[in-house]
Amino acid sequence: MDMRPLRHFLALADMLHFGRASDASHVSPSTLSRSIRQLEENLGAPLFERDNRHVALTRQGQLFQHYARDALEQWEAIRHSLMSEARELAGEISIYCSVTASYSFLYALLSEFRLRHPRIELKLHTGDPAESVGRVLAGEEDMAITPRPRTMPNGLAFKPMTTSPLVFIAPREDTAWMPSAPETPSAAQWKGVPMILSESGLAREHSDTWFKALGVTPQIYAQVAGNEAIVSMVGLGFGIGVVPRIVLDNSPLRGRVSILPVKPELPHYDVGLCVAKRRLKSPLIRALWAEV
Repeated sequence: MDMRPLRHFLALADMLHFGRASDASHVSPSTLSRSIRQLEENLGAPLFERDNRHVALTRQGQLFQHYARDALEQWEAIRHSLMSEARELAGEISIYCSVTASYSFLYALLSEFRLRHPRIELKLHTGDPAESVGRVLAGEEDMAITPRPRTMPNGLAFKPMTTSPLVFIAPREDTAWMPSAPETPSAAQWKGVPMILSESGLAREHSDTWFKALGVTPQIYAQVAGNEAIVSMVGLGFGIGVVPRIVLDNSPLRGRVSILPVKPELPHYDVGLCVAKRRLKSPLIRALWAEV
């Protein structure tokens, strides 16, 4: 069975851009366009509204998107089930994680796995960890390495891999706005401090809770997607940031910043592998899940 048209459709439905979707699908834009047109002809309904400037899913396209994901998952489940009987797994797994996680965890996670399952193709996508859970639950990724959410969604399975504290980091050079006694924080000390914080995610939630308990509305200098950029901006002297300690330990710029001994300390959080529970039916996914 040729499942490529469904994969092409899902790529375009996720990206809403023919150029990016064709690159992700490893086909030319004309091949992608032809594949979508054939699907629409077979279904007798338009799946996309498109012109020279934008691409959008129609109502029929939104309905077909759910079908396409379910159909591919069921196809992969039966295919891998039959392969597991033959004791050889083959196929593709996509993993989403931050840049730090890609070199902190992936080697240990995948080195033995690759030797045992050489026919499994692994695709890595990096980005903001705040998007990890949403991408997995939406079916855009098979798995993600991410902090454990404060509230675990019902459809998500999570396996911890390590624990990391959240730390306040500051430039090494003294500045006029540097808190004089971070061990005993006060509203007066932190009122005018420029802060560089994550746009969203667990680190931002804990930071907001800390400032709220102090009775201060933080002065936001920048909101950043991705913790690695926070270390860079703090190292340049733009403000104080909050990052997981594991990000700082793996940063090439760690020598340009220092950890502030702030009290009370921010919570630690678990970092681990997450997957949609429904995907654990796939022998392919279960094989990698068992590595943790």
